[in-house]
Amino acid sequence: MRKFNTSFPGYNKGEVNSFVQNVTTEYEGMLDNLKLRDQEIETLKNELTRYKNIENTLNRAILIAEESSQNIKKTAFDESRAIIEDAKRNASRIINNALIKAERVESEAESLKRQVANYKKRYRNILEEALDEVDRLEIDN
Repeated sequence: MRKFNTSFPGYNKGEVNSFVQNVTTEYEGMLDNLKLRDQEIETLKNELTRYKNIENTLNRAILIAEESSQNIKKTAFDESRAIIEDAKRNASRIINNALIKAERVESEAESLKRQVANYKKRYRNILEEALDEVDRLEIDN
């Protein structure tokens, strides 16, 4: 604490006025400094709020991207499962058609074998009849 010299009728006015001026100047400087700090704090609060908003936006974007990724994976899995099932059905259909065709070919082959056997029989009968005719001709002569 500062002590003032005394003079008649009290303290020295010049010293007191000088002290008051110094205190006022320091006080105004401190007020200006506080105002600057308050402005800086306000600016930093605004920036912090802005960065928090950006962080929230990024977090939401990440969540949306993760959900989209999961949906894409699920869709791809479902589509692959559907493709596999479709391929299995097509394979079964193709195999069944091939079996039916093979049975038809086998049936046609059996039919042809029977026809050949019948043709042989008829041809043999015709030949035997012709030979019998030849034999009869020799006997009649």
